[in-house]
Amino acid sequence: MVINEPNSPPAIALSSLAEHVQQGLSQTPKTLSSKYFYDETGSQLFQQIMALPEYYPTRTELAIFRAQGAAIGQALGAGTGPGEPLAVVELGAGDGLKTKLLLRELLAARPGAAPTYVPVDISPSALEGLVATLRQELPALPTEPLAAEYGAALRELATRPGAKAVLFLGSNIGNFAPAEQQQFLAALAEPLTPADRLLVGFDLRKDPRRIRAAYDDAAGVTAAFNLNLLRRLNTELGADFQLADWQHFPDYDPSTGAMRSWLVSRRAQTVRVGALGGQAFEFAAWEAIHTENSYKFSLPQIEALAAGAGLRVVEVFEDGNHDFADVVLAVG
Repeated sequence: MVINEPNSPPAIALSSLAEHVQQGLSQTPKTLSSKYFYDETGSQLFQQIMALPEYYPTRTELAIFRAQGAAIGQALGAGTGPGEPLAVVELGAGDGLKTKLLLRELLAARPGAAPTYVPVDISPSALEGLVATLRQELPALPTEPLAAEYGAALRELATRPGAKAVLFLGSNIGNFAPAEQQQFLAALAEPLTPADRLLVGFDLRKDPRRIRAAYDDAAGVTAAFNLNLLRRLNTELGADFQLADWQHFPDYDPSTGAMRSWLVSRRAQTVRVGALGGQAFEFAAWEAIHTENSYKFSLPQIEALAAGAGLRVVEVFEDGNHDFADVVLAVG
């Protein structure tokens, strides 16, 4: 039990977002996590980004699923016997556009033993929308949505009977820093059995100009997506960011495969956050807040990354231009 001193102010119960902002804006250099991009407006903007001519990852991975979905489904179910249960666990399910192609293939390949789809997302509203569409489009598919952080979801599912096919698509692995990539994969591998499979999407290295353009589109949608993070802090935490005083800046380093994005302050300014008791954060002119990593990979890098996490590469599915790879992994 914590007892306040007689004349001390009561402790403020902070949300996880408020705690993150307090920590991220108090350090040097300042940083905010890309996982907070996805409020309702951010999710809508990302849907627009995926349709942009410059943004190749979504349509490229979708093409892989359309052309090779049956082979991917076979690779994911290779650890199960006839009639054995299979749970398809998708981390960060989103709208399920690509996954529906794979689920149709699995339903066709497993008559009498339909897989159970377990979409995992931290947003209950996103899951509700996905489940509603699946009931219409794939009524024969058992669906068990799970609103949870990824690690907690996998620990909960570890005791589930039968094999699991865990999906982490869209090259979301690239949002982690290199050391965190291996730690994350190792955490995903820890509850897996030899019968389980892990399918991870990797954006491959390519012309640096194409990569940079994908994160700095001519229509400015990606800029609006990045700036929406500040709007969210204004709405949810009572911050007073003036969005016109900030600009989106992306850059790609071909020597490391690091695509990074920042929000840059156009002038010296002070920002206060109401949810933090009006705490003030000072920004110098042209000081930046780092908001996103999106690392790109080579195939040897992927093999080394998997091995470091205790996984082995089972099969690699690429598009014809070698822009993207969906990689099936198993515990080593």
